[in-house]
Amino acid sequence: MLCYALFPYVPKRFLCVASFEEIVLHYMILGFKDGRNVHTRWAARQFAMALSGIDLHDVAIVCIPASTGWSHVRRWRRFSQMLCSLTGAIDGFDRVHVSGSRKRAHITGENELATNIKRYVHIDPSWFRGRKVLVIDDICTTGRSSQAFIGAMEAAGATVTMAMFLAKTKRYRV
Repeated sequence: MLCYALFPYVPKRFLCVASFEEIVLHYMILGFKDGRNVHTRWAARQFAMALSGIDLHDVAIVCIPASTGWSHVRRWRRFSQMLCSLTGAIDGFDRVHVSGSRKRAHITGENELATNIKRYVHIDPSWFRGRKVLVIDDICTTGRSSQAFIGAMEAAGATVTMAMFLAKTKRYRV
């Protein structure tokens, strides 16, 4: 399976050594995570450009769940609709539901999604069985959340062909 990140992401604590472009990108990504319309359109266009050479008519796009149902809907619903409209892919947003809330891994260091995914995420196995899926997430730091979600998608019968991230956390030596 192919994994790909569109941009590098500089964490807030390292913005003092980041370039102007990295700082702008940092705030674009945070705006997207907050569900702001202009940033959602920007992110959908970035993904669509990266996917423009791939035929996605029989591929479902599914976004890795956010930490709460509300933030999942705010961040991903419009994005998923826009991206599927731009690429011709199938929108799988309504087939994955988030229940409850979990701690944010980047704040606590704990990755509840990776350790207890069935408690937070409900996947429609009858819809995903035998379907090709492209999994999308905003930021990849360790990859644990994406691997847990991909495992759950495959357990539901989906064939995950690719994982894409808006950004991959840039590593710094401290």
